[in-house]
Amino acid sequence: MSQPLHDIPLKSIDGAPRTLGQYKGKVLLVVNVASKCGLTPQYEGLQKLYASKQGQGLEVLGFPANDFLGQEPGSEAEIQQFCTTSYDVTFPLFSKVSVVGKDKHPLYHALTDAIPDATGEGPMRARLKGYGIEANPRPEVQWNFEKFLIGRDGRVAARFAPDVAADDPRLLQAIEGELAKPA
Repeated sequence: MSQPLHDIPLKSIDGAPRTLGQYKGKVLLVVNVASKCGLTPQYEGLQKLYASKQGQGLEVLGFPANDFLGQEPGSEAEIQQFCTTSYDVTFPLFSKVSVVGKDKHPLYHALTDAIPDATGEGPMRARLKGYGIEANPRPEVQWNFEKFLIGRDGRVAARFAPDVAADDPRLLQAIEGELAKPA
């Protein structure tokens, strides 16, 4: 049996050991982020979502990844500074991980195994193809800013394509549904 999500070893962006266990009983939105991507402005919406829903039990968790065209080349310190100064990010950031391929982090193995298909993935696949980029085959993460929603019970509840923004009604409805459930 695979390791429970809450027990997978992680590191905060400042290098401190962490697990998702510190967020038990909360609803988590796990997002692979990048500083030099066309979707980078999503940081603004994610921060707004975090600010509006944190009091109800939502945690947005950012996982920088440099897997797509080298769009997250910076060090952890550079990433943190960028997020703070450019988007006033206050949600937790973790150390850079790989979300695809042979070096894929165990957290992303668990997330993609749990839900192989992302809601709203068609338009992003078409957009990537338009740029001459072949999207990763399912269940792999397609691109930066793919979102995984984890319920209070620690199970992956939903997955959303990279271009599904933080204010998308489908994402908001899924978050509200998970927040409404008891811890």
